[in-house]
Amino acid sequence: MITKVDIINRILDGRQALPCQSDADAFAPANIALCKYWGKRDTELNLPMTDSLSLSLGSLGSRCRLRLEDGDRDQVALNGEALAGDHPFVTRLSAFLDLFRGPNRHHYRVDTTNTIPTAAGFASSASGFAAIVKALDQLHGWSLPDRERSILARLGSGSASRSLWQGFVIWHAGSAADGMDSFAEPLPQQWSDLCIGLLVLDSGKKSIGSTAAMRRTVETSALYAAWSAKVASDLVEIRQAIDSRDVDALGGAAESNALAMHATMMAARPPVLYWQESSLAAMRQVWEARQDGLLVYFTMDAGPNLKLLFLEKDRSAVMQRFPITCC
Repeated sequence: MITKVDIINRILDGRQALPCQSDADAFAPANIALCKYWGKRDTELNLPMTDSLSLSLGSLGSRCRLRLEDGDRDQVALNGEALAGDHPFVTRLSAFLDLFRGPNRHHYRVDTTNTIPTAAGFASSASGFAAIVKALDQLHGWSLPDRERSILARLGSGSASRSLWQGFVIWHAGSAADGMDSFAEPLPQQWSDLCIGLLVLDSGKKSIGSTAAMRRTVETSALYAAWSAKVASDLVEIRQAIDSRDVDALGGAAESNALAMHATMMAARPPVLYWQESSLAAMRQVWEARQDGLLVYFTMDAGPNLKLLFLEKDRSAVMQRFPITCC
């Protein structure tokens, strides 16, 4: 079986293990998938079943400051709070850093600040691991190409592969067993008046993590067999909508894609249900707004919160109806 260590050794290809500077500071934006990825063909390497396409959240994401630590373990702070060594965030982060320590097994001090709720379906792990990879590359002076950095970020969190850039980003699922053809890259199209608004309904930790929820969905949902075809169709429609800057087509496809993903999860045994009563109420409000002539759509990831898509000209009208944070 190909492991993460195999992939990292191939990418680093003899580059130095020790840092070449005292510290590093990097930011990565969170991203919201307009065409979702849900399900892995390889859980060790975080290889997805399908392509996906996302839009970044601008200044909302993760900032990581990284430097060497003289002690015998990593020291980690999240949003200014030092975390115990057995904290789940520290455990996951240290396991990822284990892959980069080199023969002398050096440790790191990591200060991460999230400007987006953590573990609430807002892709904080995506921006977090992308920021860490950026900081590692900077600290060690590797100067890796973007494709390789995207692959490294993917090893920490699948959607982190898309969080290296602003704007629209496509993640190619690839088909190779080693995953070297599974990476993200930015799309050239710009859409300056397209807005995303975050509708925070519950900022608490979600009931089941994405990895476990994906596994259950893939293994038990009778609807999963249709998911790949749905993604392929939606991806074409979304890319065409981006090309023509058609918010109605983009929002309709993104909303349909999100609802299909959640329907597929709900058909798992036992069901995976991230919706809350407030989530459904907010969806109804979006549909009512469209009936009133306001072009606003939602998408929803692995959590109860909604992300609204609309144009800049409608920002005031959308904010009158919804208590959103705009990106």
